[in-house]
Amino acid sequence: MAASDTVTSLAVEDGIAILTVNNPPVNALSAALRDGIAARIGETSADPAVRAVVLICAGRTFIAGADISEFGKPPRGVPLAEMIAAIEGSPKPVVAAVHGTALGGGLETALGAHYRVAVPSAKVGLPEVKLGIIPGSGGTQRLPRIVGVERALAMITSGEQVPAAEALAMGLLDELVAEGELLAGAVAFARKVLTEGRPLRKVRDMNEKMEAARGRPEIFAEFRRANARKFRGFDAPEGCISAVEAAVNLPFDEGIAREREIFMPLMQGTQSKAQRYVFFAEREVRKIPDLPDSTPVKPVESVGIIGAGTMGGGIAMNFLNAGIPVTIVEARQDNLDRGIATIRKNYEATAAKGRLKPADVVSRMGLLTGSLDMGSLSSQDLVIEAIFEDMELKKETFAELDRVAKTGAILASNTSYLDVDEIAAATGRPESVIGMHFFSPANVMRLLEVVRAAKADPEVVATAMKLAPKIGKLGVLVGVCHGFVGNRMLAERQREATRLVEEGAMPWDVDRVLFEFGLPMGPFAMSDLAGLDIGWSRETSRGETLREKLCEMDRRGQKTGAGFYDYDSGRKASPSPVVERMVLDHSAAKGITRRSFDDGAILERLVYPMINEGAKILEEGKAIRASDIDMVWIAGYGWPVYRGGPMFYADTVGAKAVLAKMEEWETAIGPEFAPSALLRRKAETGEQFTGAA
Repeated sequence: MAASDTVTSLAVEDGIAILTVNNPPVNALSAALRDGIAARIGETSADPAVRAVVLICAGRTFIAGADISEFGKPPRGVPLAEMIAAIEGSPKPVVAAVHGTALGGGLETALGAHYRVAVPSAKVGLPEVKLGIIPGSGGTQRLPRIVGVERALAMITSGEQVPAAEALAMGLLDELVAEGELLAGAVAFARKVLTEGRPLRKVRDMNEKMEAARGRPEIFAEFRRANARKFRGFDAPEGCISAVEAAVNLPFDEGIAREREIFMPLMQGTQSKAQRYVFFAEREVRKIPDLPDSTPVKPVESVGIIGAGTMGGGIAMNFLNAGIPVTIVEARQDNLDRGIATIRKNYEATAAKGRLKPADVVSRMGLLTGSLDMGSLSSQDLVIEAIFEDMELKKETFAELDRVAKTGAILASNTSYLDVDEIAAATGRPESVIGMHFFSPANVMRLLEVVRAAKADPEVVATAMKLAPKIGKLGVLVGVCHGFVGNRMLAERQREATRLVEEGAMPWDVDRVLFEFGLPMGPFAMSDLAGLDIGWSRETSRGETLREKLCEMDRRGQKTGAGFYDYDSGRKASPSPVVERMVLDHSAAKGITRRSFDDGAILERLVYPMINEGAKILEEGKAIRASDIDMVWIAGYGWPVYRGGPMFYADTVGAKAVLAKMEEWETAIGPEFAPSALLRRKAETGEQFTGAA
C-alpha cells in the first residue's frame, strides 16, 4: 500500500506505516496538511496490513507550528483538534518521530500520538503565548497530564523550547534515537511496542498527575504571584493558567471545551493581533528594498572601539560575546582601566548567577585589548566611536581615525542624535561611514539603529545590518535626522510630559499612566534612575526648569536618595511633598493656571504627538516602514509588545482620532502640534499605517 498527496505520503513496510509530512519550509499545519494527516490516519486504521504508524516529517524540522497566515480567516479543512483526536483514536499505535522543533500545533500533534521519540538535537514547546493566544488544540490539557502541572505552567506561559534530553527526563518523550537515524530508530521503537504488547497510551487518559494537583489551588495562586511582574499587562498568560486549571479540575472533554472558550476571544483580540503583527514586523525589518540579499558584505573579524565608558564597554561586550576580538582605546589610563574592570565585573556577575561559565569569562576577556594609542586601530575591520555627544569632538575623532584606519574599514559613530553626514564629511572616505546607535545598557538592550549616511556604500550598510543579529541585536535601518527614529519621537513625549506637569499633572501621575499603559517606567522615574545631573553643571544652571531646580537642591535622582521622587534605603520611590510644592510654585511663576487631567487625557498628550512625528518620519523617508518604527520602540524603549508599537497603536485608535487632537492642540497650544500630511491623509481616507490592527 502506498498513497500520497501534495503534503503527505504513506508507505507500509512489513506492517509499519510510514506517514511522511512534507510541507516546506517548516511543515506548518496548513489546511491541506491537516486534511492529509487525517486522511492517512483513516487509511492506516482501515488497512489490516498496518500494525503501527510512524509519523515523521521531511525537511529540516518536525511540524513547527500552525500556519499563521490562516489566523483570522474563515476556517478551512479538518480542524487541528479533530486531526489530533484522529491520531489519538487510532486503533494502532502511532509513534511521533521528532527532529528539529515540534512547536505549538506540532507538539500538540505529537501529544496526540501514543508514543514520541526524538533525536537529541530536537526541541519541543508551546510558544502560542508569544502570539497573544494559548494552545488551542489540547496543549493545555494534555501537557500537564504528561509532565505535571508546575512544569506545564512554566512551559506554556513562557513559550520556552525544551531540549530533547530534558523532555525525555520529564516524560514528554519516550526515547532518544541517534542523530541521522530517526526513521530507523522510530520504526525500531514501533516494533518494540508491538513485540512487548504495549498499550495505546492516550495522554488524555493520564490522570495521575491531575489527581496530585486537585484540591491544591495554591499551586496556581503561587504561580500567579511569582510571575505577576513578568506577565503584567498581557492577557494570554492568565488564559494559559486558567486553561491548565481546567485540566486539573474538569474531565478531559470539558477541559478541551474550556480551552476553546479561552482561546477564541484571545485570538480575536487586539493583543494577539499586535503580537502577531510584531512577529512578522521583526522579520520584515531585515528587508531593505534597494539592498538585496546578494549585496556583498565586508568581513568583520576584528573591532575597534573609541571610548571605554558605559556605552563603549557595553558595545565591546556584544562583540566579545560573539567571539570577535576588540581593541578599546581611551585617552587616559585610569578611564581605560575603569572601563575594562567594569566589563570584567559584568561578566563575573553573570557567571556568579550561573548564566556564564568561568571559562567563558576568561575567553571573552582574552579577546579584549586596551590601548591609549589611536594607532592601535590600524588593522580593525570595524571601528565604532562611542565618546561624548559633541559634534566638534566627534569630527576631530573621525578625522584622526581617517588617518589611522586601514583602507576599507567601516567607521561607525554611536551618536544618539547628531548628523552622521556631517561626521562623515570630516573624513576623506564618507562612503565608509555609518551610524550604529546602540541603546543603553548596550550589552543588554536589543535595538541597534543603523543610520544610513548619504554617501555610505551599499556594502557598508548591508554589513552593518547583517552583523546586527550576529551580536544579538535587532538592526533597524533609519535615515539621518536629529534623533533618528527613536529619540526623535521620544523628544515629543518628553516635551509633553514636562508641559503636563506644568499645566496640572504631577510627575507621578504621568509616570503611572505610562506604566499602566505597559511601559517599564515613565520619563520622570527614568530621569531619576539615569541621574538628573547628566549634562547639567552648577556654573551654567539658571534654575529655569524643574530639572535645574532639583539639581541645584542636590536632588539628582536615585543616587542621592531624592529627585522627582523621594527614595528610601532600598531605592523604593514615593511621591515627594517637596517636589509637589516646587511644581506648584513653578507653574505659578510661569503664570500657568493649573487644571486637572484624567488618565486618558495624559496618555493622549504623551502618545499622539509621537504618532504624528512617526508619520513625519515616514513622509521624509527616514524609516522604510511603519512597522520598522514600531520595532524601534519595542526593542529599544520597552513599548509593550501587546500594543504593537506607536504606529500600530495609531491604527487601533484611528488616525481620525489622532488628527482631531493634534488640530485641537495646534489651535490651543502651538504650531509644534501641526499634523503631518501623512496623518491627515490616513484620517481622510480611513487607511491604516500598518494595515494590521
